[in-house]
Amino acid sequence: MGDAGGWSTIESDEGVFTSLIENLGVQDVQFEELISLDADTIRSLGPVYGVIFLFKWTREAAGARAEAPIDGTYDQTATDNNVFFAAQTIQNACGTQAILSVILNNDNPPAPLQPIPLGSELRSFKEFTTGFPPELRGEALSNSEAIRTAHNAFARASPFADETARPQDEENAADVYHFIAYTSVNGTLYELDGLQPHPISHGECDSGNFPEVVSEVLRRRIERYPAGETHFNLMAVTRDPRIAAREIRDVETLEREERKRGAWQWENTLRRWNFVGFIGEMMKGVVEMKDKQGVYDEWVEGAKKETRKKLEMRR
Repeated sequence: MGDAGGWSTIESDEGVFTSLIENLGVQDVQFEELISLDADTIRSLGPVYGVIFLFKWTREAAGARAEAPIDGTYDQTATDNNVFFAAQTIQNACGTQAILSVILNNDNPPAPLQPIPLGSELRSFKEFTTGFPPELRGEALSNSEAIRTAHNAFARASPFADETARPQDEENAADVYHFIAYTSVNGTLYELDGLQPHPISHGECDSGNFPEVVSEVLRRRIERYPAGETHFNLMAVTRDPRIAAREIRDVETLEREERKRGAWQWENTLRRWNFVGFIGEMMKGVVEMKDKQGVYDEWVEGAKKETRKKLEMRR
């Protein structure tokens, strides 16, 4: 596994993912967080290009680089049939790699899906890597300055550890997480995981039955984990709902989506700032003020009592 090369960990967040691809020039696409595996929930979002799945990585649950995957079958001819698939060759890039696995496989999908306008940067990247084996495609992606810059624009401290580090003693190791993509290409549902040697086929699938097929595949995958495991996140890649709202003059939906975009913009602005220094200076000022007022010790004791009270309430 190569060095991280300046790639930072990013959050699994609909606003982050949407803004990231827009910074790369992609148009007419939006990410929506899914709180249910129900097929009707996925279908309610309109035509769905694919889903991004975040899960806690374990060797058993991932079926990593086995002769055959736990579920589905390796399709060693997929890349020869215009399936974009890149091996993950660098740390921390799996989130953006999963996003691009959906985007770059849907620039010319069958009807009724509308083609995703890639923009000049990703169009050039896809054309440049056409015919490359997965390992070389992964290297090209990892060395793309434009993609890395767009990715790192949303970097922040994350609760997720390095998703590609594989500790020897997994029982005592911190949890590690990984992103993969599911999308339909050439009438087949593919699982695209850069840590696997090939795309994994899950059988026949098109945009019409995608919600049912992918829901069942994800249910089987989640069932590999102990009962009660909840560390999963699922994001759908959809067409920007503002397009349809403008076409039918649905003012309510358009206003709601614009408010959501405004909230995403504000949250992404906050992600770019490190508030540690500000908080430190603010606390120094408060301490100096309390000390000058002669109430520092009383203030500290009061804070301790409030903390103990909150802890007792939680218990």
